[in-house]
Amino acid sequence: MASPSLAIATTVLIALYGAVILFLVIRGARQTTSLSDYAVGSLAFSPVMVGLSLAASMTSAATFIINPGFIALYGISGVIAYALFLPLALYISLIVLTKSFRRHGQAVKALTMAQWIGTRYGSKRFAFFFAVLSLLLVTFIVLIAVGMTKVLSKALNADEIWILGGMIVFIFGYMMFGGANSMVYTNAIQAGIMIIVAILLLTSGYEHFSGGIHSLLERLATIDPALSTWNNPGSPLFRDAFEIIFCSMVVGVAIVCQLHLITRSLLLKDDSQVNKFLATTVLVQILFFSVVIAGLYARLAFPDLTVDGQPLKMDGIIPAYVVSEFPVWIGLIVILGLLSAGLSTLENLIQSLSTTITVDIIQPLTGIREDTPRAASLVWINRLVIAGLAVVSFLYSREQLLHPNLSVGIFAQNGVYAYFSAAFIPVLFGIFLKNVHRTAPIIASVVALLTHFSVYYAQLTPYTTGPIRNPAVAATLAIVAAVLSGLLVHGLTWRKAKPIPPLVRQ
Repeated sequence: MASPSLAIATTVLIALYGAVILFLVIRGARQTTSLSDYAVGSLAFSPVMVGLSLAASMTSAATFIINPGFIALYGISGVIAYALFLPLALYISLIVLTKSFRRHGQAVKALTMAQWIGTRYGSKRFAFFFAVLSLLLVTFIVLIAVGMTKVLSKALNADEIWILGGMIVFIFGYMMFGGANSMVYTNAIQAGIMIIVAILLLTSGYEHFSGGIHSLLERLATIDPALSTWNNPGSPLFRDAFEIIFCSMVVGVAIVCQLHLITRSLLLKDDSQVNKFLATTVLVQILFFSVVIAGLYARLAFPDLTVDGQPLKMDGIIPAYVVSEFPVWIGLIVILGLLSAGLSTLENLIQSLSTTITVDIIQPLTGIREDTPRAASLVWINRLVIAGLAVVSFLYSREQLLHPNLSVGIFAQNGVYAYFSAAFIPVLFGIFLKNVHRTAPIIASVVALLTHFSVYYAQLTPYTTGPIRNPAVAATLAIVAAVLSGLLVHGLTWRKAKPIPPLVRQ
């Protein structure tokens, strides 16, 4: 439980933070006159600011709140997976894919991932398929909403459901208006706060290293020997090298194929800015991904995972650690950073997903064209879409708060991993191959989707058996199946294919 002084101070802080956000949203909204402005912005941003924005959007409540909870439960094995192998693969994928994707996305003026895929393969049906598939990203919105609710409810000593409702109304409400023009500003500010908080969290357990790394491992081993070893056979996620290394790297490579990540480079107006943008993103991300180490500190603080005799749910471990570990003024900064980690990604998801639903689902069904007077109605339709997403997100988040299956992280990983498993081959082929018959990426996407959900729900492997299953294993097998099927079909059909539009070369 937070002290009364922390609860009062948090209330004042949230009010001030909300006022700053509204100011930036109003400023950005004045520059937003079309759906294109909402999606990719009409202003010129520096590469450092866009890099900070991407780093913030890639680092969600999962990295700062949920994933450290996994580390608190399962120890060093989780650190190796989430702070080393997954981010390493992600950086490589981001650098390789971003430049080519940006060139083509800029050439066709794509606003969404689905639109990029549809244009690249000359298929409106394929674009529509991916637009519908992007609804799986609602699970990620739910993860962030639950993580932020846990932090606020602990800091304010308030009921989780009421906090969730108020938060959904405020965030989804202001996201109806600002779009990309305000989002880059808010994300850059949030990234700055998150850098400070990442340092605070990482140094909060410095005393555990007084005797060196071996001292830390010995303290963890006294609680549970499995916490101090490179693998944790008793965990549902980090049992062996296949889960810890191979699955983490496959997921890390494919994770960039999320529309709110790979489309961020479209905010740059000049290709000469790309390298500085990528360098900023990667350097800040190295710091952010290291925050999961705070999960080890939390486990040392709560060795039996209880507070005042009450058991901690996994998603509440880091919020409880922050409330109990830091004095009021530092606690406020950390709480602000945790909320920023959630907001930065949540804003991007709302912006990208609502644009996809409007542009790639509703617009084709209604026949509204961009070059007609009716195009202005798309902005209002987009706002209605955001309102609908708010209702859906609240209902699913409430269910995860009341009845989680270990963690909302499992729920979110299942949806998000399924999405980028299906997107991996279309993006990869679209960027690197010249002659591709659309049959190859379409079959690869369908195979990936069927493989992922079959492995997960039919419990087809030892890793996906039991009440808690590892979505990363299902995604890894889905991606491997997609690669094999995509290459096979491509080998059989490429001679019949017409060259897809070439990438714009500088």
